[in-house]
Amino acid sequence: MSRPLRIRLKNLCFLNILWIAFSGFSLQAQLSDNSLISIITCDAGQDLYSSFGHSAFRVQDSAKGIDWVYNYGTFDFNTPNFYYKFARGKLLYSLSVSTFSDFLFTYELEKRWVKEQILKLNQEDKNALFRFLENNRKPENRDYKYDFLFDNCATKLPEILKKVLGNDLDFNGDHLKTHFTFRDLIQQNLLSNSWSSFGIDLALGSVIDREAVVEEYMFLPKYVMLQMTNTTLEGNPFVQRERSVLEYSDKRFRNTFGTSPLFWMLLLLLFTLTISFIDLRNGTRSRWLDFFLFLITGTAGLLIFFLWFLTDHSATANNFNILWAFPLNVVACYFLVRKDRIPIWMGKYILILLVLMTITLILWIFQIQVFSPLIAVVFAILGFRYALLCRYFTNSNKSLL
Repeated sequence: MSRPLRIRLKNLCFLNILWIAFSGFSLQAQLSDNSLISIITCDAGQDLYSSFGHSAFRVQDSAKGIDWVYNYGTFDFNTPNFYYKFARGKLLYSLSVSTFSDFLFTYELEKRWVKEQILKLNQEDKNALFRFLENNRKPENRDYKYDFLFDNCATKLPEILKKVLGNDLDFNGDHLKTHFTFRDLIQQNLLSNSWSSFGIDLALGSVIDREAVVEEYMFLPKYVMLQMTNTTLEGNPFVQRERSVLEYSDKRFRNTFGTSPLFWMLLLLLFTLTISFIDLRNGTRSRWLDFFLFLITGTAGLLIFFLWFLTDHSATANNFNILWAFPLNVVACYFLVRKDRIPIWMGKYILILLVLMTITLILWIFQIQVFSPLIAVVFAILGFRYALLCRYFTNSNKSLL
């Protein structure tokens, strides 16, 4: 056999192998005429990470034995430096695929409702969406950098639908009669007098106090579900039909007042006022109370600083809570707890803290940033104590212990 002929035969064999491989993939990425693609929306849970519900794609094709859920809300606890990456906003989330029965197990266990919206797609669009999802599940494609507002398990669904279906898909916003900010939308899913609500308002900055546009509402699963019923494809309703997979009543989780942040803040306010009146009457200063207040606010300020400047979280930028939860208070608390002479600058420093609190109130009044209503109690605690300390340090250059 001549060398050119051998080369031609090798090339032909190689092309045949490629054709067989491609044909195999094409067969795998083709759905039958009776297939269905739907959006799954799941109820919120009691834990903070599940407070906003969940969204996923479901692909059904009985002819091929397919009943799969494509879930963009998974991550690996075994990731090296997991907690560090999570705190820095660098943790990768992934697309995972499971059977529908396995996916439902958690929701049945926790008695959380699950609803399904079957999409009205022609065969070409079904296969295009299926191929996209199958390609996305490959190890080299499945990971993405999570962002709470703009890139999560819920936002992935409308993003993918728009990529696959193009401009024929129209997200109509006429059903949104009231326009909410991101903060409003987040708080809709949280108890008002809860540590999770207070913590989120403390950690997230003024960037979430702008009104969300129609597509941006869909960072929350329930708004993905609502939007799908108000979406058209080529002018026709996008949802073919909707059904309940698991039927449970909406849960209204409640906190007992004794464990709520308001209870403990009012308790601290009462304690601070009592000790301050005793200090005022006796001309003394309770070092450990000052140490505690400055340590707590300073530590909160360091956390805010970290989230704002040292992470990739988009929602923690421009957080003016840092004005009243001032990071340098962790340094000031060291001087305030000492028994020897207090630095002469301490009185001026506390006056600056009062000014910063006033600026915070102005920002709140003009809605530049919306703060937790519980901050009003915190301001009462700090404002009264700061005013007493200003008076104390004005009258004396040293603490009277």
